[in-house]
Amino acid sequence: MLCAIYTRLSKEDEIKKGDESESIQNQKNLLTKYALDHGWDIYSIYCDEDYSGADSMRPDFNRMLEAARQKKFQIVLCKSQSRFTRDMELVEKYIHGLFPIWGIRFIAVADNADTEVKGNKKARQINGLVNEWYLEDLSENVRMVFDMKRRQGQYIGGSPIYGYKLDPNDRHKLIVDDEPAEVVRKIYRLALDGHGKQEIAHIMNDSGVQNPTKYKLEHGAGGRVPTSKTFEMWNKTTIWRILRNEMYAGVMVQGTKRKASYKAKTLLDVPKDQWFRVEGTHEPIIDRKTFDTVQKMMDLRSRSSRNGPAHVLSGLVHCMDCGSTMSKNTGIRKNGTRDQYLRCRLYVESGAQKKCTRHGIRLESLIELVSERIRKYVEEYFDLDEIDLVPKKNDHISVLEKELSGACAHLEKTSAAVKGLYMDKVSGLITDDQFTEFNKSFLEDKQKIEKRISQIQKEIADAQEPDGKDEILERAKVLLSLDPLPRELAVLLIKDIRIGEKNAGTGVQEVEIVWRF
Repeated sequence: MLCAIYTRLSKEDEIKKGDESESIQNQKNLLTKYALDHGWDIYSIYCDEDYSGADSMRPDFNRMLEAARQKKFQIVLCKSQSRFTRDMELVEKYIHGLFPIWGIRFIAVADNADTEVKGNKKARQINGLVNEWYLEDLSENVRMVFDMKRRQGQYIGGSPIYGYKLDPNDRHKLIVDDEPAEVVRKIYRLALDGHGKQEIAHIMNDSGVQNPTKYKLEHGAGGRVPTSKTFEMWNKTTIWRILRNEMYAGVMVQGTKRKASYKAKTLLDVPKDQWFRVEGTHEPIIDRKTFDTVQKMMDLRSRSSRNGPAHVLSGLVHCMDCGSTMSKNTGIRKNGTRDQYLRCRLYVESGAQKKCTRHGIRLESLIELVSERIRKYVEEYFDLDEIDLVPKKNDHISVLEKELSGACAHLEKTSAAVKGLYMDKVSGLITDDQFTEFNKSFLEDKQKIEKRISQIQKEIADAQEPDGKDEILERAKVLLSLDPLPRELAVLLIKDIRIGEKNAGTGVQEVEIVWRF
């Protein structure tokens, strides 16, 4: 008879055993001797290294199954049923389902499992359940360790987001990657100026800036090379992700997705209130005020028109009667000049059966009106030359202080986690080997945190606060010159602008501005 020998070893097995009892060579020697002792010829030896028993995509495993389907041998020989699979679904599908149909006998030497022996099926099913429970417990323990690291603000992902790279001295820490970081800053500046996502993407492409995918591929980040010819192009989705990612403000955000189960590869979205969010874990590329301003601007759903960026008041202007957003339209005067008007969106989009009236107003006139009112407030309440501004604290110092606070909190949590881990061991939730492994990880993390706390304290003591007063005054003068009205300032000061319908008799049109102050 012909038999196929199957061997498998995962990384967990290597860590767990530590000796040669489960090694690939040991399995091959054992099974080869077993086959020869029983007078069976060996058709082939199949081997999968560094593959989990729950993984159904093992290359040699699937090659063996295809050969079994073609009836090229009569016996599948493994050291134990868990070497074949730890997934109960695969046990039932192949060992108890397809193998009998294909005329395949399954033997697991260490388990005394043999499909030719009647009454052996229940033992194989129990083994399958035990193996699956092991997988579930292992998955839960690994998840606990990962969650602990996430709570501590340690980066546990693969390739970092565009603009950052892994610290060569600590793979769980991010540091700024200068070249792409400057691109990220440019994207935020363009967003503050009122450019929409699609237009920013066009600007990046026209400037010849490498998009994140191409940059990572050319700088050794690895990954699958996209087959699409457009993979080198910026698009509005990439811009949106960059503008919405709080990681750029120095906040470690992880756990936004999770697997449906330990056996599934499908990722599910996690509610935002369940994300792991730790501030001050890495140097921000974008300061918090700029990030928050961009979020407000994006929440207004500003859109770029075909003729250029969204207008400065986009998303802020609404119909006083129905509350709909006012949409921009272009009108042509008798002399041939073009003017931009705002009209009630419900009036524009409802077709012949108008659900609201026009509420039309010239965009240029509205912007000038808003600018005049802002100038009035500035002249009445502010004198920039006499304002005693408190120097802005150095951003780097602020980041260090936040990191110090977070590190101290993490140190306390780690100590509590060690106690919890011991209780899990006492309760029998984890084995002695698992306790030793996880406890070692906790203690290593604790030492790193203590070392980092000492470094941060020294950096804060050595750092000097630069005087940012002149820079603040210069920025304030540019914004308050209102030439033209900056989009950034409009979003910061204005909550809503309500446009009434023009009185047919008097020609008077009510405009109400709701300020944020």
